[in-house]
Amino acid sequence: MTGTPLDFRHDAAAVREATDRLLVSVGKLDDSTAREPSLLPGWTRGHVLAHLARNADALVNLLNWARTDVRTPMYASADARAADIERGADRPLAEHLTDLRATATRFDAAAAALPADRYGYEVEMRNGVVERADRLALRRLAEVELHHVDLDVGYTVDQLPPGFVTAELGFLATVKFAGHPKVPALVLATEDGERWSTGRTDGPPLTVTGSPSALVGWLTGRTDGTGLDSGGVPLPEVPPL
Repeated sequence: MTGTPLDFRHDAAAVREATDRLLVSVGKLDDSTAREPSLLPGWTRGHVLAHLARNADALVNLLNWARTDVRTPMYASADARAADIERGADRPLAEHLTDLRATATRFDAAAAALPADRYGYEVEMRNGVVERADRLALRRLAEVELHHVDLDVGYTVDQLPPGFVTAELGFLATVKFAGHPKVPALVLATEDGERWSTGRTDGPPLTVTGSPSALVGWLTGRTDGTGLDSGGVPLPEVPPL
C-alpha cells in the first residue's frame, strides 16, 4: 500500500465519537484521580487532559489557516505550549471537562467550516512538519484515541476502533515513518495479508507480523511489541511520535 486514504468528513465524525467515549471515561474520575500519574512519564492524567484541550485549539488554528490562507501557528511557541499544559494540569476535574467539551465544539465547527476545495492546502505543524488540511482530522483522532489509552482508565490498545487502527497504521507506515532515518527498513504485515513498507530503504527489510492493533501499539510506543512476530529478531526501537 503506497498511501493513506483520506476521508476528512469521516475522520471528523470519528473524532466526535472518540471524544464522547473519552468524556465518559474522564467523567468517572474525580479531582484526586485526575492528579494521579498517567502512562506517560512525568505526566499526570491532568497533564494529558490539558494537552488534549490545547491540542484541539491548536488544530483549530491550522484548520482556520487552511480555510482563510492566513498563517496561524499551532502554538505561540514551544515554551507557551508547555506552560499552558503545566498551568492546566492541576485543575479540578469539572474544569477539565468544561475545557474538553468547549474545545471539542470549536474543533467540530472549524472542521465543518473547511470547504472541500481547501483539503489539499498545506499547513505547518509544530516542529516544522508540513501537513495537508484533509489529514488534520485524522491527526486529532490519533490524539484523542491514543491519549485515552494513556489515561490508564481501562481503555487499551486492543479496544481502539478497527477503522482508526487501519487508518493510523497506514499513516504511520506511509507518512510518519516512511524514509525515517532512525527507522530501519521494515515490512509491516497483518494476519489478514495487508502489508506496508516503511522506514529506510537501505538493506533488506525486517518483516514484523501481527494484528493491526498490536502493530499500532508498538509503533506508537503504547506497547512493547507483545504479540508481534519478527522472526526471532529483536524489534528495533521506534522514535517517539
